Amino acid sequence: MTSLYEALAADLEELWGGERDFFVRAANMAALLFWHLPEVNWVGFYLRDGEELVLGPFQGKPACQRIPIGRGVCGRAAREQRTILVPDVRSFPDYIACSPETLSELVIPLCADGCLYGVLDLDSPCLGRFTAEDAAALERLTHRLLLAADRARLRQYYRL
Repeated sequence: MTSLYEALAADLEELWGGERDFFVRAANMAALLFWHLPEVNWVGFYLRDGEELVLGPFQGKPACQRIPIGRGVCGRAAREQRTILVPDVRSFPDYIACSPETLSELVIPLCADGCLYGVLDLDSPCLGRFTAEDAAALERLTHRLLLAADRARLRQYYRL
């Protein structure tokens, strides 16, 4: 799987080029991950807006539009500012079911400059789909996403 993530990182850097707009970068990242990672049924971003996460660029079926920080997997990852890997969402307390097909989930917080910008959320219809290797690789990709993005514009837009 490492070589897959290395190839995705190279593809993302090529797609992004010198682009600094977070939304453009995030939209391409969501699409690339959705179409190239096996056994995923949803990939997208929720962006922090005050005490909520608001649906951002994604690939997959329609999703929850707003999630309170602290609720569900995404809200907890945002509140705790740590990656959360859930092998079976049915056993996760306070799980928010946006899709009945989702059985496992991985959520990566988007943090930089001491600020939480949102989360990257990946869902799968397979139990135990995500591993610690997936989590580490996606943490590196989200770091690259934020590294060259115009975070000042994002903070202003979402009143962070």
